[in-house]
Amino acid sequence: MATARLAAEIHPPEETRDFGAHMGRISRQSLVFFAGTIFTASAGYLFKIYLARSLGAESLGVYALGMTIAGLLGIFNGLGLPQTAVRFVSAYAATRRFDLLRGFLLWGGGLMLACSFLVGGLVLFVGPWVAVRFYHTPALKPYLRLFALIVFFGAVNVFLGQILTGYKDVTRRTVITNFIGIPVTMLIALVAISQGFGLRGYITAQVVGAAFVLFLLGLSVWRLTPRAVRCFAAKMPRLEKRVISFSGAALSVGFLEFAIGQTDKVLIGFYLNVRVLGIYTVAAALVTFVPIVLQSVNQIFSPTIADLHARGQLELLGRIFQTLTRWILACTIPLAAGIIVFAPSLMRIFGRAFEAGWPILVIGTLGQLVNCGVGSVGYLLLMSGNQARLIHAQALSAVVMVLLGLALIPTWGITGAALAAAITNVVTNLLCLREVRLNVGLSPFTRSYFRLLLPTVSAVVALLLWRDALMAFRPQWVVIAAGFLLAYLIFGVVTWAHGLDADDHFIATTAWARMRGFLFKAEAST
Repeated sequence: MATARLAAEIHPPEETRDFGAHMGRISRQSLVFFAGTIFTASAGYLFKIYLARSLGAESLGVYALGMTIAGLLGIFNGLGLPQTAVRFVSAYAATRRFDLLRGFLLWGGGLMLACSFLVGGLVLFVGPWVAVRFYHTPALKPYLRLFALIVFFGAVNVFLGQILTGYKDVTRRTVITNFIGIPVTMLIALVAISQGFGLRGYITAQVVGAAFVLFLLGLSVWRLTPRAVRCFAAKMPRLEKRVISFSGAALSVGFLEFAIGQTDKVLIGFYLNVRVLGIYTVAAALVTFVPIVLQSVNQIFSPTIADLHARGQLELLGRIFQTLTRWILACTIPLAAGIIVFAPSLMRIFGRAFEAGWPILVIGTLGQLVNCGVGSVGYLLLMSGNQARLIHAQALSAVVMVLLGLALIPTWGITGAALAAAITNVVTNLLCLREVRLNVGLSPFTRSYFRLLLPTVSAVVALLLWRDALMAFRPQWVVIAAGFLLAYLIFGVVTWAHGLDADDHFIATTAWARMRGFLFKAEAST
């Protein structure tokens, strides 16, 4: 009660009610996506260990090179339509403009399929030259047909998944892609690799899994689409000009994100060899797990940004932004600390050859901490109508990434690549933060950030003592898992005692009340 009164004294009651409603919805829906991401990341981590030990660094390097080709051409495959679907499917369905929704689904779907066939053909046409002349890896050529199919299915699946997001059914999308598609792909891959098909079996499993996901996503979109829209004999208007304009902006963002995210791998493939690229991709894959909480929140926070900004409720938006960012960072710090402290041991799990990639893990994790520390700045620009400023920031970052990669990778190898990627990550987020402060008038930072200092130091010290005390214990993964739990426990206890402000107390007590009610309800039912 005291914390509720304190929050009411600082903010008007109406704003506090809206704040609680928005935070409740974001937290509930983010939890589903977070659970799917956790499941995928955990299963993927174990599966990558199996792949690393079964296929080796060289085969994984060949696969990584193939995915750079598929990823680059896959940008144009989408034409920016998947991101556009989130905004306009939701708007058309909410306003019951079924003719425009029908036009978007049919024209957008038709363009997507036509472009998918064209880009798949480009993979077959351009791929052999890139494999031999640019990457100097002829071993990649036999797999290009499979990568062409990955490009096709991948683009269509992303489009259908974003349509489900537009229908506000993130749960269904997460169940299909994470809880069904990933296990099916892994199971097929395990069978294929155990039967001696190696890398070809792994890539084939991805194609079969993607085809299965395509069927389930297509069926779900069909069922969720209103009956009035499924009447193909009715009028089918063309795409609106604002849809085409937004798609162009989304396409530009996608291309720049690829340039920032894949330049390091492309330059490693050009200057170094597939073996070190395989080590680098494993470490980089672990780094992508660090901002998992931020990614989960972004899925639901983005439409909230558009809603509050359109209604001019910037004060409420800023309050939610600050609170979410602080919680994102708090939930990420123990994970990042554990990854840094146990970096050599984490990489050693994949095999002795992969232990050399531990500096990449440390450098990349530090860069991702900055990403989590500034919060959803990119989505704030995109959903507030400032997509041109987001493109400008990413364009500058892409130039920085290319220049740093060219300067550092030939000299420092994969450590130079990790430095280039981390610095670019920091530059991107700082540029976006600057644009948000200047053009949206919001900032994530408050004095409460300093309250995270003591919990952070406590968790790091506990991890170091834990690691040194149990260095010789086997199996090592048990020590690592227990270390992560210890870090979260100590961080949570110290934060609860010293690091919560009024909004934090409001969220924490509300969450605890819901959890306690759920537990008591489950206990009563038994």
